[in-house]
Amino acid sequence: MQRFLIALCCLLCSLPAAAWNGAGHRLVAVIAWQQLSAPTRAFVSAALADHPDHSRWVERAGGHGAAAIFAEAATWADSIRNDPRYYDAGRGEPTPPIGGRFDSRRQRHWHYVDLDATGRPVKGELDRQVERLSRLLGTADAPDEITYALPWLAHLVADLHQPLHVGRSDDDGGTRFTVENPFSKRLPFLSLHAYWDELPGPSSLRGRRLQREAARLLSEHRPPAQGDVDLWREESRHLHASAYPHQAGSLLPIVDEAFQRQARATAERRLSEAGYRLGRLLEARLRHRVSRETP
Repeated sequence: MQRFLIALCCLLCSLPAAAWNGAGHRLVAVIAWQQLSAPTRAFVSAALADHPDHSRWVERAGGHGAAAIFAEAATWADSIRNDPRYYDAGRGEPTPPIGGRFDSRRQRHWHYVDLDATGRPVKGELDRQVERLSRLLGTADAPDEITYALPWLAHLVADLHQPLHVGRSDDDGGTRFTVENPFSKRLPFLSLHAYWDELPGPSSLRGRRLQREAARLLSEHRPPAQGDVDLWREESRHLHASAYPHQAGSLLPIVDEAFQRQARATAERRLSEAGYRLGRLLEARLRHRVSRETP
């Protein structure tokens, strides 16, 4: 009975889709940082230093340098979900621009794109925003636009590589598909979307442990074809068939050992691909700015 009640609560109280957890976004960012030239790193660091939340990123980076600050910036788009300085458009009173300059909307619909059975986008703007922000890095005239775009792009490229952020519209990207997970005492029942979000490891992953894990992923995964936003979206969509467990548990589909092993391998590959691609994307989009503006 207790297990039934826990499962029922999970079904009734499913949380909104987040993204790869903090560990996932930091891993993607650190891998991307390794792809950047020294001048591009300097440009990115200078642009991020002008962000109103930069001091928070520096504090959380714990003295581990520019790569760690970039990694913290990559988690910012999730951290503002419960930050009272930001607001959800259409759900309350707007809050003042952040630092007097930056949009304070949380933009929850940027984090995902749900597809119908034919693969047509029906909800969310993840792919469109990655394209828009990528273009913005190359065309923006105002430095503030680049400072605003960089943390978003670092975050959303990672989201686009999470299979359930390019989700099925019939279950809201796995947020309404609850599974039994015997590998977690803390969350024995959770949405499939949350299960995938937690695969990168503990959300507190930082410092030397983060560096070691990023180095391991780099050593185990070769650089993928760069492709474009359409390719990245379709890769995630094609993973849907293997992203759902089919083994029956006591109440719900269960994450068995084989599924856990396969899902973890897929997550590590997608994190690595996102990191390589984000790094190359930033290098390409910022090349002309770096040569002109960086000492």
